[in-house]
Order: sequence, then C-alpha cells, then structure tokens
Amino acid sequence: MPERKPLLIFDGQCGFCKIWIDYWKQLTGDRIDYAPSQEVGDRYPQIPRQAFSESVQLVRADGTVASGARAVLEALGQEKTYESSRIYRAVSEWAYRLVARHRDFFYHATKYTFGTRIEPTRFAITQWIFLRALAVIYGIAFLSLAVQIIGLIGEHGILPLQAYLEQVAKTFGGARFYAMPTVFWWGSNDVSLEVVCWTGFVLSVALFFGRSQKLALILLFVLYLSLSSAGQDFLTFQWDSLLLEAGFLAIFLGRAPIVAWLFRLLVFRINFMSGCIKLLSHDPAWRNLTALEYHFHTQPLANFISWYADKLPRTMLRASTLATLIIEIGGPFLIFAPRKIRMFGAWCLIGLQILILATGNYGFFNYLTIALCLFLFDDQALRRFLPEKMRAPRRTRKLRAVPRALLGMFVAAIVVLGFLRIWEMFTGAAPEPLRTIARATAPFQVVNSYGLFAVMTTMRPEIVVEGSSDAENWKAYEFKYKPGALNRRPGWVAPYQPRLDWQMWFAALSNYQQNLWFVGFALRLLQASPPVLELLENNPFPEHPPRYIRATVYEYTLTDWETRRKTGAWWKREPLGTYLPTVGLHGDAALR
Repeated sequence: MPERKPLLIFDGQCGFCKIWIDYWKQLTGDRIDYAPSQEVGDRYPQIPRQAFSESVQLVRADGTVASGARAVLEALGQEKTYESSRIYRAVSEWAYRLVARHRDFFYHATKYTFGTRIEPTRFAITQWIFLRALAVIYGIAFLSLAVQIIGLIGEHGILPLQAYLEQVAKTFGGARFYAMPTVFWWGSNDVSLEVVCWTGFVLSVALFFGRSQKLALILLFVLYLSLSSAGQDFLTFQWDSLLLEAGFLAIFLGRAPIVAWLFRLLVFRINFMSGCIKLLSHDPAWRNLTALEYHFHTQPLANFISWYADKLPRTMLRASTLATLIIEIGGPFLIFAPRKIRMFGAWCLIGLQILILATGNYGFFNYLTIALCLFLFDDQALRRFLPEKMRAPRRTRKLRAVPRALLGMFVAAIVVLGFLRIWEMFTGAAPEPLRTIARATAPFQVVNSYGLFAVMTTMRPEIVVEGSSDAENWKAYEFKYKPGALNRRPGWVAPYQPRLDWQMWFAALSNYQQNLWFVGFALRLLQASPPVLELLENNPFPEHPPRYIRATVYEYTLTDWETRRKTGAWWKREPLGTYLPTVGLHGDAALR
C-alpha cells in the first residue's frame, strides 16, 4: 500500500544509525517519516530482512524503494546531486558501504568528534552573544578615545588633525576622500572629534540593547574608520584594524551561516599569521624558544602579574614559548575539524588569549579575539550558558540577510583577500590583479594582516622626559601607565588603551628623528597644552611651563625577589644616553 509520505527505515539497534537519523529528522521536518526496521519491517515483504541490517531503506510515496547512499541523499532532498554524476554516485555508494560495514568504529568516531546529539548548525544565539560583546568592545574603544583624542590629535594636541588633513589634501587632491576615508573632512575641530567619539559610544549602547542593529553597525564602522584614518601614529595598532574588520563582517550577519564561516576564517588568519610570522622573521628568540624569557619585562605595558611571570623557571618559559607557537600555528587548523575537535581548538585559542591578557595590557585586542572565537562554537554549545528565556533570542532576527547575489560576491571577495594576506606573508608580494585589489581596499581596513611580536625585543629602552626652568634643575614628567618611578607597581589598565603611553614604547626603539610626533609632544609640553598634560600623571610645572625639555633613555628591567623585598622597587634601570637633546622655545612656537 502506498505511503502518504516517504518512509526511511533504519536499524533500530544501531547506535550510529540512531545518532544520524535523529539529525536527519531535524533537517527534513515533516517531509519524511522514520521508523526502525524492527517495528515496520514486516510491512514490506518486498524488502529482504537482510537488507535492513545492511543499509537504510527509503520507501517512496508510490511504494518504490531506494537504499544506501541514494536513500540518504534522496531523503535529504539531494537526489539531483546524486544523479548529477556517475562518479559521484559510485563514490557515495562506496563510502556508504564502508561506513555500514564498520558502524561500531564510526559510532565511536562520531561520539568523540560530533557527540551523541547532533543538531543542524545554527548561529542565532552565537551572533546574539557576539553582537553584545562587539557592542561592549566598540563602547570601550570609543570611550577610551573620547578621553584622549583632544590631547592626541586635537587643535592643541600632539599631532593636530587639521594640519594632517591639509597635507593629505595637498598630496591627493580630489582623491583624498578615497585615500583617507573619514568624516572629519567636513569638520576637524575639537568639538567634531568629541562628537564622533561620544556618538560612537551611544551607538554601541544601542547595539547592545538591540536597537536598529544594522544601522548601528554601519555607523559604528564608519565612525571608527574615520578615527582610525585620522589618528595618525596613535591609531595604527592591529586591534584597531581587527575591530574594523570584525565590525565590517558583523554588518552582514543574519540568517546566512556562511557569514559565521567568514568569522572563523578571520580567527584562523589572526592566529595562524601571528604564529607563522614569528618563525618567518628568523628571530632567534622564537626559534630557540627563549622569547618568553624577555617578553614579560620588554612588552609595552607590563602589569603586576608580569613581574611574577618573569620569575618562572626557564624550562617552563621555554615550554610556554613552544606551546604558544603550537597553538598559534597548529590550533587554527582545528577550526576546520569536526565539531568537538573544533571546540577543543577554540578553548586552546581562548586559553592563550586569557594568559596574554592576564600578563600584559593589550587594549581590547584579547577581548575582541575571544569574542571572535564564539563563532567556533554554535547555538547548541552556547545555549547552556544563557537563561531559559534567552535561549532563542528574537532580536537577532532583525539582522536580515543581504541579497544572495550580493552576499556571494562579498564572501568571495573576503575569502580571496584573506588568503592573499597569508600569501603575502609567505612570499612578500601578491600576483596581479590581486595586488591591485588589495591596494584598492586597503584604506577601508576590511581585510588586514596580523602578527604581533614578529621579532622579540630582548631589552627595554624607556624614555624619561624632563623639564627645567633653568637648564640645571630638572623635573620628570610621570606618565600614567608606562614605567617611570621605580617603586610604582605596574598597573592593569586593559581593555582601556593609553595611546600616548603605548607610543612611547615604540619611540624608545628608535630615535626622535623617526618619531616626529615626539617633537610635537615636546612642543606641547613647552606650551603647557592642557589636553596634552591631561594625558600625563603629573605636571611638575603647575604655575608656568618649563623653558626647556629633554629626554633620556634608560634600560628598564624588572627587579629580582631580593631587591623587591629590600627596596620595594618593581623596576631597576641603567642610563643609555640622550634621546632628545635639550630644546626650548624661540619666539612663540619654534623648537631649537
């Protein structure tokens, strides 16, 4: 008798079959009925009893029967794929017979790679959580800049934006809007800078609460790109580029799972490139596994845990260096493995980021990288961490999918550009026309290169800036977060990033001629610029500005246990020489 719906009959005593039949039920819904052969086999005498133990049987609505790979693909709506190629049919049937003959092995393989409960991969909860994490990180980034931006690039800041815009306009002419995409072309005074920062913060709050998410994501990207383009030396960090790339991908979130895979590819690039660049640089500290013997005291902004990490046994530090390379280079490939292995890889990557953020201050980079790793999980994995009423959030549905054709072109472009960055890392150049495409998209920072600490610094030069009214008695300017006073405990400041303190670390690795912003910094100290002085911990000249400024370089190292116990000092230092010779003002604004 013909069935009203197709019926897929399976071996009810096969654990492997039960796992996958349960999964197929979720895919096919009410279109297909399922039943174990032990219950319904007698109803179909035309099917030999032995056939039920060898393969699944699909009884069609007209009473005809299909078995094996054809039955599976037809039940899943892939019969056209099955019929499309003789080679595909042969390979799929061979694979089906291989699995059927070794069902116990594949049961355990499934159990330990996918689990005993498999669900269709969904990312509604995943992206709901991610968007709120992204909103928090965007909020931190904008708020962090709001309290610094005037001192950095304001009218009386270290690198005034207006002068920079004039130079860009002179160089690029009408192409300036493309070469430097920023809203500050329509206003670059201090009020404009603060309005952009605080607007970004308000939009991040709106995103967190699910208000006009698509519009908020677009505007957040535009505003942060504007700040990054205008920030000059102070917004050239990899996490700024990473936030822009993640924020750009987030605009396309919706019901298309392929966008989640673009986030997975981003996680792959961040970690794989960071690991490979360490070895490709031929830096001996990474190759002989001594990098972490230097890292904790030479990193830009150490915290108090760095002092203790620096005292770990050498064998442990070298083992940790090896583990870092293994996780960064090998771990990303687990992203493409079956579900449980992929999630194991995710925890390895997350664990590494937690250790990095616990022992150093890297702004919001570690937090953003951890947030991106959410896409290595899925709704099934993350559901348990949410209250019951939040396990099927409705707000995500507001992120409607973009048109399929546009999405396809977008995905192809992102994938190609992503692998282009990896290609460039290994070869140093990309073939045309890919190189032209990369240059064309570079101003928008939507696909970037990554790789922190390619070369490990083995000593820590630190700049101490001093002022004087008579060129004889000098007083030091203390920074809020970077090393200065030897007895001051290294602070924990992340996810906030003090841009000036960070830039001082890079400046110390070269000279002031290669860091012209430092000359602007010295000028503002001589002028006692209020927004610049607000970036510092103290102003040793509260009544009148100094007549002279100079800068000296010291080598800083963390103290040992005995010195710390006797003196309370966290740092010790030795002078290395002059960084900036004594300078003062002639007239109103000329440095000598």
